[in-house]
Amino acid sequence: MKTALIVAALVAAGLYLIVLVMLVLLQRRFIFLPDRNRPELIATGMAGARELSVRTRDGLDLLAWFVPPANDTQPVVLYLHGNAGHIGNRAVRMEALNRFGWGVLLLEYRGFGGNPGVVGEDGLNTDALAGYAAIRAMGVAANRLLLWGESLGTGVAVRLATEVDVGAVMLEAPYTSIMAIGQKRFPFVPVSWLLRDRFDLIGRIAMMRAPVLVMAGGQDNIVPPAMSRAVFAGARGKKVFWLAQDAGHNDLVAAGALDAARAFIAKYWAVTP
Repeated sequence: MKTALIVAALVAAGLYLIVLVMLVLLQRRFIFLPDRNRPELIATGMAGARELSVRTRDGLDLLAWFVPPANDTQPVVLYLHGNAGHIGNRAVRMEALNRFGWGVLLLEYRGFGGNPGVVGEDGLNTDALAGYAAIRAMGVAANRLLLWGESLGTGVAVRLATEVDVGAVMLEAPYTSIMAIGQKRFPFVPVSWLLRDRFDLIGRIAMMRAPVLVMAGGQDNIVPPAMSRAVFAGARGKKVFWLAQDAGHNDLVAAGALDAARAFIAKYWAVTP
């Protein structure tokens, strides 16, 4: 009996070790779900939009789509998308924001949408900095540049906003950290020891000085609304929390998030000298 228990314990320990090794080796496959096919702008039928190549400081040329603002008093949005798909899945959002009169740079990350490079937290931050620099090179002042972070992209947006000046930040379904999300999904695993890409949004949000809009779905089962509320609580300065009580993770736009963003910008953002 004692021998059987020892064998069972050893088997269980071995299986647990195998699970840990797999999580270490494959963790980025759990976090990032890119569509590696290159999207075609012409397929969207968007008038006035054009394709750009954005060069990163580590020498990658990234795909981006740009549509200009109605005039030089309107903001320009750097859109940082979530962990899945590619920018082609966000074309409808780009078009909707442009109808407000806003310009939009829809940036594709490394490893997504036919772009070269290996995806990871630091790489995405480098990509976001390149997108920011591309907008500034168009002559857009920092206070006219807005950040929109979607899901995973909220962590990218917050980190960027602590490194550069922006006019405002809009966060769609922000999480406290990927470590917290991972620990919730794998409570039996020491995620804090194993995770490479942490996206520690809650550890950075207080360093932001730009006005911030936090948008959350009351039925979100991917990023619990309590996490988004914690992000909001940690932000300083001008801030607004918008909750779509019946929305989940992927339907905030259908629930009115774009109009909420427009109202937020109308109230808390203005072009200043």
